[in-house]
Amino acid sequence: MTTTDPGLTAEQQRLSLSTAAAKNLSTTTKSVPQMQGISPRWLLKVLPFVEAKGGAYRVNRRLSYAVGDGIITFTSVGSEIRVVPQELCELPLLRGFEDEAALTALANRFEQRDYQPGDVISEIGTPTDQIVLIAHGKVSQIGRGQYGDDVNLGVLADGQYFGEQVLAGQDGEWAFTTRALTHTTVLTMSRATFNQLNGDIQPLREHIAQQVASPSQAQNKHGEAEIKLASGHDGEPQLPGTFVDYELRPREYELSVAQTIVRVHTRVADLYSQPMDQVEQQIRLTIEALRERQEFELVNNRDFGLLANADLKQRIHTKSGPPTPDDMDELISRRRKTKYILAHPKAIAAIGREQNKRGLVPQLTEVNGTQVTSWRGIPILPCDKLQISESGTTSIIAMRVGEENQGVIGLHQTGIPDEYEPGLNVRFMGIDEHAVIKYLVSTYYSAAILVPDALGVLEHVEIGR
Repeated sequence: MTTTDPGLTAEQQRLSLSTAAAKNLSTTTKSVPQMQGISPRWLLKVLPFVEAKGGAYRVNRRLSYAVGDGIITFTSVGSEIRVVPQELCELPLLRGFEDEAALTALANRFEQRDYQPGDVISEIGTPTDQIVLIAHGKVSQIGRGQYGDDVNLGVLADGQYFGEQVLAGQDGEWAFTTRALTHTTVLTMSRATFNQLNGDIQPLREHIAQQVASPSQAQNKHGEAEIKLASGHDGEPQLPGTFVDYELRPREYELSVAQTIVRVHTRVADLYSQPMDQVEQQIRLTIEALRERQEFELVNNRDFGLLANADLKQRIHTKSGPPTPDDMDELISRRRKTKYILAHPKAIAAIGREQNKRGLVPQLTEVNGTQVTSWRGIPILPCDKLQISESGTTSIIAMRVGEENQGVIGLHQTGIPDEYEPGLNVRFMGIDEHAVIKYLVSTYYSAAILVPDALGVLEHVEIGR
């Protein structure tokens, strides 16, 4: 029977070597340095990257007659909202009108009105008596179907408008009912007010009369210059002559850069690089951070990011807030061969909830050996670079990819000096007077949307309900 002396400590009473002491003579099994900020980076994995020799990539397109972005901008002072006078030129009949005094007079006559969810702004069948500019909020357009039932014609939101036919002096009736989906602020001008202004301002009257009288330039539904063709004819009629016109100033995408300098003291590199090379681990984690920044920029950069450069006609709004199956169908129907959908993980969860509400089971598909959620067979890939706003909304991206499909492509340049990975190099910068080794780590990248319908965005997606 073993007895213990109550006067001794636990360490003094120990009969064998402690684990704390034994560790001093053992080699600890350890992991490489871990990093929480590493994400799957699906966008970098699925986006086809194209060589951009010379550091730039030019996207040549057919000539398009589209002018402006079709979105009107507003300013606000407190609760008062006003339309920027020059922005009225986004209205089709006012394009090219440069009389600032007349535009200011026109802008000053708009009246601000607020609507609560469910309020009717205009009603089908009633006279078209006003032009409406949506300053803030979402409005649904509801038409009448062939059998007398209601048909959802779409959703209008910030900066969009309706009733512009008032400018042409055309009498008519509303072809749809507009109803506020959220708290909505609009600026309106009645037909009577506009007719009075139009009569008083001669340059405005002359410009509108000329726009109404002159036929628009021949173009297809995409706004591209028309190619004249003949078909279905018989005999020997004179065939039309034509040519395909190009944009005179095509857009060029220059490669962007993300860089940093990695510093490692020579003492650390010399004495503490077993069993893991300290310099190698420092560079590895730095590259992970640069790749994360690269994906963030490809999504959010103002110059070339997918969100900022999506065509305005390819931006749609949710019909009720959450991403319903109807919204997802509308998103993918805007283009042929939609290849991938990108969404924040919380948005993917919201998509699943909306499917469950309708008794649908989210389907899976395989991408690069990984099972991911899909919609209509199109993979929905998680991307946390699609940010969530303070109001709890985000965006969902659908895209066609590849040069051969006139889709979205990534841009990089390989074969650069001291290349460590494709499009990324690590350059030794020497050792300074503090005995610190320095390496310059750089990655070069960009993205290009070859034709507008290659990329679509579902905006204002609510994920909280």
